[in-house]
Amino acid sequence: MKKLSILISNDDGIDAQGIKALADALRTIADVTIVAPDKQQSAVGHAITVNTPLRVRKVERDGVFFGYAVDGTPADAVKLAVRSIMKEPPHLIVSGINHGSNTAISVLYSGTVSAATEGTILGIPSFAISLTTFAEADFSFAALFAQRLALMIADRGMPKGTLLNVNVPAVPASEIRGAVITKQGKSVWNDEFERRHDPSNREYFWLKGDLLELDVDDDIDQRAILNNKVSITPLHYDLTDYTMFETMKTWDINSLL
Repeated sequence: MKKLSILISNDDGIDAQGIKALADALRTIADVTIVAPDKQQSAVGHAITVNTPLRVRKVERDGVFFGYAVDGTPADAVKLAVRSIMKEPPHLIVSGINHGSNTAISVLYSGTVSAATEGTILGIPSFAISLTTFAEADFSFAALFAQRLALMIADRGMPKGTLLNVNVPAVPASEIRGAVITKQGKSVWNDEFERRHDPSNREYFWLKGDLLELDVDDDIDQRAILNNKVSITPLHYDLTDYTMFETMKTWDINSLL
């Protein structure tokens, strides 16, 4: 049987601690290729580069080849890896380990999730994984969980068009209370822009805000995290509202012509 091949990407950039921990764990079970943005690309969503060229450079860590850095978005990195850098498409794509959670409405902004989404669009089983803290963190348990999930997906497969969004609580492994299949939550950010001035007294704005907890059910991604459970949410890139699709069949759309 051909050895498992895994492509790793992220949105924190190729120098991030999380991608190194992920690569170390996955190399024990697969041939790993790393193609990631050359710098921080958090919250860029599913943007792709169309009007400027993409440049790629090889990156070393501790004097050893580590992976390819792309001066583009996470979706760029995955698309370029599959279409141009790799000789054959990988069996699996893993995006992460993101430094910070990707739950609820944040899923739409997340470059980490978008890297996995791009893999799914390309027909490759994919999942995103995040550690739910922005503080200094230990990625070891999340990396081990990613390794075991990768093996499970390789064995069981994934439906076409579906990806998994995994969020791991940032607590010691001994405090993890299990894993649960979850739905994407409805919690949103109460965004506001803080007005500031630079040393030249020129005005600028800084985005800030808190996540408003709107969900109470335990099978919601954000609630699972608060209960110290690993959240695994199946997502699909088909954004059609099928209930509204049926409702709108009763509308006299042709009256607009």
